[in-house]
Amino acid sequence: MESLEYIRFVAGLAVVVGLIAAAAWAARRFGLAPRISGGGAGRLGIVAVQTVDTRRRLVLVRRDDREHLILIGPNSETVIETGIATKPVGESPQ
Repeated sequence: MESLEYIRFVAGLAVVVGLIAAAAWAARRFGLAPRISGGGAGRLGIVAVQTVDTRRRLVLVRRDDREHLILIGPNSETVIETGIATKPVGESPQ
């Protein structure tokens, strides 16, 4: 009887792990989880991501000392504004 309990435990664990994997896949597939992550190193990085609606996102990308605002959708990408100057770290706004 004890081995039957172990088999039921392992089967239950497999079902739970499968449900977690299915939920993660569904979240990515239907746009509930962010696909773009920041923290780029070097010359290129993502400053901010803002959801416009379920299918489109505004992304602020930094390249060197310039930022570019891009609208990303499932079928196209549109540059909204380019060449936005950034101020150095520690500089106070005027």
